Amino acid sequence: MSILRPYKAYLFDLNGTMIDDMAYHVQAWSSILNDDLGAGLDYETLKAEMYGKNDELLVRIFGEARFSDVEMKDLSMEKERRYQAAFYPTLKLIDGLPRFLDEAKQKGIKMAIGSAAIPFNIDFVLNNLQIRHYFDVIVSADDVMVSKPHPDTYLKCASQLGVNAPECVVFEDAPKGVEAAQNAGMKCVVLTTMHDESEFRNYHNIIRFIADFNEL
Repeated sequence: MSILRPYKAYLFDLNGTMIDDMAYHVQAWSSILNDDLGAGLDYETLKAEMYGKNDELLVRIFGEARFSDVEMKDLSMEKERRYQAAFYPTLKLIDGLPRFLDEAKQKGIKMAIGSAAIPFNIDFVLNNLQIRHYFDVIVSADDVMVSKPHPDTYLKCASQLGVNAPECVVFEDAPKGVEAAQNAGMKCVVLTTMHDESEFRNYHNIIRFIADFNEL
């Protein structure tokens, strides 16, 4: 882990970074947006919209006047229920991450999760995989006003861990997440679970691309 030696804190995105589940999110959103709501989005368009909070996604696609706050919350929860039901049978950490977390904990590295997911989804992962004890801080969609690519998610992680932004390295899988890290003044390791390296060419804060954590 020599490339990680300068950093005091590891900040993890969750979906697509710690668990390889983004295809299940796309499937659940397609069911809601296309089958239920008739959005007519193709796969690549839908994949490109997979960032930020659920209500932010709904507003980007349908505009601000389509749904009430209550309707967006109901749609968000239904999407997450469909996602969890589909993904649960194969729920596991990305290869190499269990050992990586153990080694980081033993070395006294501070760790946090900074995710655009709602607590319902974060708890689904942490509780079922019994990994909550690794993380000193968890920042969810409910903890920031504006989600990624705004830097607040990762800046809040750093602040609550008591470290400066340059002392953190972020683990991400999505271009907008890498942009959030860049906006926060943080370097990034990218998991290529959902996006190709070419999709990150506009960012200058990436120190490594990996397929899984064994590569570290």
